[in-house]
Amino acid sequence: MDFNVTQHDSHYKVSVGTLLLLNVFNRMVLCPLSRQLLKSSSSCGAWGRLLQRPSSGCVYSSIHGFNQKEVKEKLQAFPGGSIDLLKQDSGIAILTINNPSRMNAFSGSMMVDLEDKVSQLEKWTDGKGLIVQGAAETFCSGSDLSAVRAISDPQDGMKMCMFMQNALTRLLRLPLISVALVEGRALGGGAELTTACDFRLMAHASVIQFVHKHMGLVPGWGGAARLVNIVGSQNALKLLGGALKVDPEFGLQIGLADGVLEGSQVEKHAETLLQQATNWLSLYTKGPAPVIQAVKKVVVSGRELPLSETLRTEKDVFGTVWGGPANLQALASKSIHK
Repeated sequence: MDFNVTQHDSHYKVSVGTLLLLNVFNRMVLCPLSRQLLKSSSSCGAWGRLLQRPSSGCVYSSIHGFNQKEVKEKLQAFPGGSIDLLKQDSGIAILTINNPSRMNAFSGSMMVDLEDKVSQLEKWTDGKGLIVQGAAETFCSGSDLSAVRAISDPQDGMKMCMFMQNALTRLLRLPLISVALVEGRALGGGAELTTACDFRLMAHASVIQFVHKHMGLVPGWGGAARLVNIVGSQNALKLLGGALKVDPEFGLQIGLADGVLEGSQVEKHAETLLQQATNWLSLYTKGPAPVIQAVKKVVVSGRELPLSETLRTEKDVFGTVWGGPANLQALASKSIHK
């Protein structure tokens, strides 16, 4: 039996025997080679540093004078709230910033909790997507001011900054397609958190605002760098320098928002908004988890690595799915290009 595979104007015939040989070649040669390349890249290649191990996603380590355990112990001294994680059978997880009495501001223990949940998601082999939301119809108002005042020492502030940069960088590098569901207000560090997701969906009347200037600060959780990548340097200067309020319409205009969700202000619509966000994200997470994760990995490399390393990374990730079950099933399907 033969299968016709069309690519541009060329036509090829691929036999079942050929497919099986390709699969054997992949299993015996390409996959071990890919794994070896990834192992060797962990010492000198950027891709290995980014994705080979969960800890490799960190920006700061002991070589930068950063003691993760010490910082976590200091942050745990400021309790309150929680970061809740729900993994669903669909492959889409829900991460909820839960501290309603403080407008979902991050306490020290919540920062540690976030890092722990990111670690769990890095190990989730069946995961495909992630929705980040706030509890009680508010996204996040940044840092809990009581904790901020208590760690106003510059050195401690820098350590907290490094910890959150690590956590949010790893969040953005997860092999999951992520979206921030912005309801109510996302202020300061909350605005930075939205930029640590691949997409942002804004509910009616929601606001994203980088209010750091009003606090005599600049973003410290990596939000400025990510914002420039999302909206460009000129728009980033306007949002940071003017502390502008970004509503859904403005967000769509400058590219900070990827969609606007509808919801009645009268009815209890939190579940409805979450379902809308889930449906939106599901458009991009259909298919086997290994394929969706591979898509995210090549995009991460394209976003962060030099071109030559990006191309090598793309080749390595390609080798992990070529000849795999999803690939062979697609080749055998008559609806491959539909």
